[in-house]
Amino acid sequence: MSMAQSLPVEILFGIYLGVLTGMFPAFVSWGLGFLFKYITGVSIPAFGVVVLALALAGINGGLLALNDPAVLASGYRVVIALIVVLMISLYAHSKGDSMGASVPKRLSLKRIRDRTLSSDVVELVGSRGEVRIEVIGEVIDMEGYPPLSERTRAEIKDSEWRLPADLPISELETRFVERLRTELGLADVSVDIDERGRATVVAAPPLSGISKRVPAGKRAVSIDAFVPTGLARGDEVIVLAGDTEIAGTVVAARSSLNTDETVKTDGGTPPGEPIHPAAAPTTTGGDGRVTVAVARSRAAELLGVERGKVIVTARGTRREYELISMLRRAGKRFRKATVGPSGELAGATIGSANVREAHGVAVLAIKRPDGWLLAPRGDTGLRDGNELFVIGTRENLDAFEEVIA
Repeated sequence: MSMAQSLPVEILFGIYLGVLTGMFPAFVSWGLGFLFKYITGVSIPAFGVVVLALALAGINGGLLALNDPAVLASGYRVVIALIVVLMISLYAHSKGDSMGASVPKRLSLKRIRDRTLSSDVVELVGSRGEVRIEVIGEVIDMEGYPPLSERTRAEIKDSEWRLPADLPISELETRFVERLRTELGLADVSVDIDERGRATVVAAPPLSGISKRVPAGKRAVSIDAFVPTGLARGDEVIVLAGDTEIAGTVVAARSSLNTDETVKTDGGTPPGEPIHPAAAPTTTGGDGRVTVAVARSRAAELLGVERGKVIVTARGTRREYELISMLRRAGKRFRKATVGPSGELAGATIGSANVREAHGVAVLAIKRPDGWLLAPRGDTGLRDGNELFVIGTRENLDAFEEVIA
């Protein structure tokens, strides 16, 4: 063959030889890059990686040549093989270096549970981020309970579940469990969410109906009434029946804008259409029936009443939520941190540790075995096991946790 005809073959042979002899140097380069960065925080110079890779590749190539002298017979394939070895080794070293920089140096169960969502699954809604929790796989029956109904499985899997995206995954799991308990009345739930917002759910069916929603000391009474639009379970209402006026809490409601409706608490589903439960089931408004939990002593006053009126009571404004929202918009977060026996703050006072200036956080409260201490002063001592409730930016809180743990 001529040189022009054999060159493509030599190139392919060189690439093959480079991959064959470069795997071990690449693995060594990755391992050294990872360990050196993880332990010392400094990257190995690229020149050192090149020298090491060439030395290891030379040993591999020499062993191959001893077995088959024709492997290194051409200079073209040797040059191409060396280039491939260097490229693979440098790439492996950069990946090991980046992994050594990103892996936490102090792994703990708490650190693993405080991991957050991947940024590419966060959706911006207005001025805040939300994540859509996707239930994957089959909803598993919880051991020791009766099996779930097919309708409940479909509601868990097919409903649209949205939660704030700036929470640790452990908190997202807690909130998702509470939503499933509250909205579907499940007896017990276990949830596991990964970094991409995908959840696996193990659930137990409701053990009872309305009786489970009636608080202790209350009685549930049903009455026909004109039901307001948007009435939901848990709303505070006043029932008017003649001269009787009784305050209570809604435990169930159904309304109908036409007599053919059969679904009453999912926002109103026309007959024949599939059911898609709303995030918060509400009534559509109109004539219907309301079940209200009222004081035991006044339940008898509603018995036998043919029709009444339902007035929804305003709950007022929760100023504490407004304050928290303002702080979050300003980049502040709340967190609980426990003083460890070997932490820098154990045995010090808030003032001597200069917590606000040195660490950029403010201590709002301290929980001790003998009770709570709100707005602690500078001379307040910090002891092993004290739980501090602090506020600051996320970066400052992360650094502060490392200091006191």
